[in-house]
Amino acid sequence: MTVASTPERFRRWFWRPPRPHGETIVDRRVSPLELLYDLVYVAVIGQAAHHLAEDVTGRAILDFAIVFSLIWIAWVNGSLYIELHGREDGRTRSIVFVQMGILALLAAFAGDAGGADGRGFAVVYSAFLGVVAVLWFLVRRQDRIEGSDFVAATGRYTAVIGLLAVATFVSALVSVDLRLTIWAGCIAAWIALMVYQGRRPIGIERGIVPTDSLVERFGLFTIIVLGEVVFGVVEGLSVAERDVKTIATGMLALGLGFGFWWIYFDIVGGRLPKGDGRSLVSWTLSHLPITMAIAAGGAASVSLIAHAHDQGAPPDTAVLLAGAVAVGLLAEIPTVRALADADRLRTVFRPLQAAMALGAAAALIAGFARPDPLLLALILGAVLSVLWFFAVSRFLRADAWFDDRGLAEGWITREIDRSPEPVVRQRPQPDAPTTTELIAQDREA
Repeated sequence: MTVASTPERFRRWFWRPPRPHGETIVDRRVSPLELLYDLVYVAVIGQAAHHLAEDVTGRAILDFAIVFSLIWIAWVNGSLYIELHGREDGRTRSIVFVQMGILALLAAFAGDAGGADGRGFAVVYSAFLGVVAVLWFLVRRQDRIEGSDFVAATGRYTAVIGLLAVATFVSALVSVDLRLTIWAGCIAAWIALMVYQGRRPIGIERGIVPTDSLVERFGLFTIIVLGEVVFGVVEGLSVAERDVKTIATGMLALGLGFGFWWIYFDIVGGRLPKGDGRSLVSWTLSHLPITMAIAAGGAASVSLIAHAHDQGAPPDTAVLLAGAVAVGLLAEIPTVRALADADRLRTVFRPLQAAMALGAAAALIAGFARPDPLLLALILGAVLSVLWFFAVSRFLRADAWFDDRGLAEGWITREIDRSPEPVVRQRPQPDAPTTTELIAQDREA
């Protein structure tokens, strides 16, 4: 290899074009870069949730819902770009690190994005969407070069993302209430675009192939928001008087986070969605209320612990915590329906959907009843526990629960989980060179 070829080889590695639509890597795994990218969202979501924990009111809950939705849309765009068009090259790495830098700055304004820091949040968020719009434009250009059928669909998506970037930038120039209205409109427009793309013959159905890595990314983001429950409990216990009742209330609140984990990962987590466009959109969008509910539950835990000795939980706190459980359960119903296993395990998932609806109703009744904070956490934990045991019983009846290796039927089975192939030793051929001779030949060559 000549010295002159080295810069050229580096350039080809560093600045390869994005993968066009259709060039799906079915067996790809989530990379360390993607894990680091997801961790940046811990800071962004943590700031927004911390602000809600300090001011659990109806207006604060609305602000949090809008800000969290914007953050989630940013994550979906960044994650889907890597999943569908990223490569193991310097260009993808550089793009992801640029996004992480913008997100780190976004976290600084996320705490009070619905108030005084709204202008800064709007400007930084518009910059992020601008980068995303450029990335999708480059994908469209590559689709055109490759003669792909996705040129029109990608161009449509790029145009909408560009308009959303302009709208969020303009929102920095208006009042707080109007700004939040514009943000809500941007969220609705993006969701409508996803639904429209899912119904098009050349759209999400042909553009996104359900893969193990895609499912894993959404599972990892769910784990991120589950961490917010842990942060909320720790924050609540660190500032409250740590007596027996307060600690017990905190542990029960932490148990709600654990309950969310069991419900999500034992029922829908790790399962591939169907390949049609409508199911993919339903599966994707249903993760917005699921993750939002979990993060909101973590914020509500702070207030619940602070009022552990009250005769009744504060109204807004009780509704927020119970509503988080209810929304989380109801949002998993469309997720279940979109699973590839939904038809095969019909006897499991159909009654389970009804049980989720009943569990959501029970949670809301408990929230509006406003019992003692400890009792409220206990009741909500019981709702999640009963639902989980019901799910287990249905899976067992269908013979679809864990097998001897601890893997559920229908779950993603990775290479490391498969039993090793037996080693068959054969006698060497008479004239076959030995290992020492092969090494010597290689060195001489």
